[in-house]
Amino acid sequence: MSATTFETATPGRTLRIGFWAAQVVLSFVFISAGLVKLTTPIPQLAAMMPWAGQYSETFVRTIALVDLAGGIGILLPALTRILPRLTVLAALGCAVLQVIALVFHLSRGEAEVAPLNIVLLALSLFVLWGRRSKAPITPRQF
Repeated sequence: MSATTFETATPGRTLRIGFWAAQVVLSFVFISAGLVKLTTPIPQLAAMMPWAGQYSETFVRTIALVDLAGGIGILLPALTRILPRLTVLAALGCAVLQVIALVFHLSRGEAEVAPLNIVLLALSLFVLWGRRSKAPITPRQF
């Protein structure tokens, strides 16, 4: 009887580059959106995003902080290799945020925003899948 060993195949270079590229894009988009929502006066923000003028400033600024946290969390832990599992949690959070944003915008008749939400959702799920099972980042050993 022969012993069979199961080896997990390491993901190809192209796939690993794809994960990093998706993380960089997501990080840029979420940090940018968060900074805009955090620093732009509400009247100017409402001209760009009508919903921002129809909800409290606290709500808008809280969404900005959630965007910032997602953008930082999807990239920084993986780059530093300090608690890289946080990247997986950030990807999950970004995916949930995009589902909520998609429902929110569609319920308000803002279907023109839906393609962006769908792309960000797909990228978030890609990173979630990749960093959770296909190419997890090993934590730094101190």
